[in-house]
Amino acid sequence: MLSEYSRRFDRSRLIEQELETLYQISMVLNSPLSLRDKLQSVLDILHNLAGMSSGLMALRDRETDILEIRALRRHKGRVAMNAVSYRPGDGLVETVMDIGTTIVLERITDEPRFSGKLDFYDVALPFIGVPIRVGDDAIVGVLTAQPANCHELSERARFMEMVANLIAESAAMLRAVEQKTRKLSEERDRLEQCLHQGYGFEHITGHSPVMLKVFEQVRQVAKWNTTVLIRGESGTGKELIANAIHHNSACADGPFIKLNCPALADNLLESELFGHEKGAFSGALSQHKGRFELGNHGTIFLDEIGEISLDFQTKLLRVLQEGEFDRVGSSQTVKVQVRIIAATNRNLEQAVQRGEFREDLYYRLNVMPIDMPSLRERLEDIPELAKVFLLRISERQGGRSLEIKDSAIRLLMRHDWPGNVRELENTLERASIMSHDGVINRETIARTGLKENFRLVPFSAAKTELDAEEMDERERVIAALEQAGWVQAKAARLLNMTPRKIAYRVRTLNIQMKHI
Repeated sequence: MLSEYSRRFDRSRLIEQELETLYQISMVLNSPLSLRDKLQSVLDILHNLAGMSSGLMALRDRETDILEIRALRRHKGRVAMNAVSYRPGDGLVETVMDIGTTIVLERITDEPRFSGKLDFYDVALPFIGVPIRVGDDAIVGVLTAQPANCHELSERARFMEMVANLIAESAAMLRAVEQKTRKLSEERDRLEQCLHQGYGFEHITGHSPVMLKVFEQVRQVAKWNTTVLIRGESGTGKELIANAIHHNSACADGPFIKLNCPALADNLLESELFGHEKGAFSGALSQHKGRFELGNHGTIFLDEIGEISLDFQTKLLRVLQEGEFDRVGSSQTVKVQVRIIAATNRNLEQAVQRGEFREDLYYRLNVMPIDMPSLRERLEDIPELAKVFLLRISERQGGRSLEIKDSAIRLLMRHDWPGNVRELENTLERASIMSHDGVINRETIARTGLKENFRLVPFSAAKTELDAEEMDERERVIAALEQAGWVQAKAARLLNMTPRKIAYRVRTLNIQMKHI
């Protein structure tokens, strides 16, 4: 009678332990821990609360189909993962995986498939191995452990199956998240590599003398943490140069943060650059880190710096001088280490004289000035720029085949380009849209509304193309006039015409003569 009472008491206590174990495991599986930490915690709970020692958790890799040990718990304590190497020849774990059913052994050494190579299990104890199954069919892994004795082995096996069911969905989901995170990390690394390659000097188009000078300045300034002021008209590529400086500097692994200064009012600009505390103003519902804080150990690019107000210039000067600032609504000083690259299309010297720009801020920014040439100063780069832009436009248009003729290039080189390189790209995109067959010639460019300015263009092929088949009569006369310095008599000799004939052509073809 006492033995029966004792057996029932032990069984009741075991059920309570198992219920508490299942509850604790469910809490762990719903926690924000990583997959490995969750699995390890499950084995610890099985050991401490349910008396299931020598726990092992193995999951199948979806890509390689290899069963990998993800967590271990020896009967004497945890086992470092780098101390155990899983081999398929171990037998029992793989058998559970292969047959997809639970294996229960009263003593593990009685099983011939047990090799003991891992030196992990207690050879005197029983063994329970259960498959971790998602749904009805998919087996994602195996859970094994050793109860302290042979009592109630079938019930202990059912308990282990319950644990495996709890683990299954969580393991499958978290493993998928891990794989997705790994792929995203690999993609991020690939994109970062492409980004660094894309901002190499060789990817900035231009071989004119003025651009070669810019490249040399960028190479030199990229070596040091010097403040840079990039100057030039709108559309000359100032942001591209700023990117090149950052990605070829010592802080290339840090963030590159850019801000278009005139896009924000002063109060918003201060919050955007320096951040704000919760409740600092109406609508500040939480703390917000500004661009300077986000750009710590990186580069801040302040575009159109000449447009900020005098009040804000004072606040910006402090960051440049001291490397510190206060968030809006806070008295706590934040220190940062950032490189400042500013850009402007304004004449800051004149702005200083008119009292519109602080002189001390001007000298802080103008440590290393880089002047970006206008497209008018580098017309010889137009053929190369055109080819680069057409490749980009082709990609945007789904890989469409685009070709530009020399006649179109010559017309492009006779334009004043007030919008610089940006205007050139826009013109070529309009021309590509207007071209039905993807061939861009002089007529296609003319239909974009481009205005021609008759100048002596530095086109290398000009002196040898007067008889080129793709040139129409108007282009041929203009090319001859350019080679002849706009002297009609000389141009007539180049075309084997009389002066009277070329004068007639100039008039009928509506060619505006240029006086040099």
